[in-house]
Amino acid sequence: QVQVVESGGGLVQAGGSLRLSCAASGSIFSINAMGWYRQAPGKQRELVAVAISGGRTNYGDSVKGRFTISRDNAKNTVYLQMNSLKPEDTAVYYCNADVVLIGSNPVFRYWGQGTQVTVSS
Repeated sequence: QVQVVESGGGLVQAGGSLRLSCAASGSIFSINAMGWYRQAPGKQRELVAVAISGGRTNYGDSVKGRFTISRDNAKNTVYLQMNSLKPEDTAVYYCNADVVLIGSNPVFRYWGQGTQVTVSS
């Protein structure tokens, strides 16, 4: 049983910044990766950024150079620093975690409920 909870969304003007947080909790043995996806109205969910073991990160093309993902492994938490925000960034942002549960071997992906980010022009 794992819970994933996002926070930090809100309304911001174009060119501004926001920092999102996501914390995983529950029967966690280890977390292989944590990432952020987003979904705008009428569009499919797309990758924003992912942080995997060893400190490696990957970003969607539309956010490269503007967003930064980071992890605090001791707290099972991931952050998304969003700078130079554009109206096109408006979406619900979802966090996920690839988790190895206590007492098991398989990896399960858990999703948060999402947090709304709205960027005004």
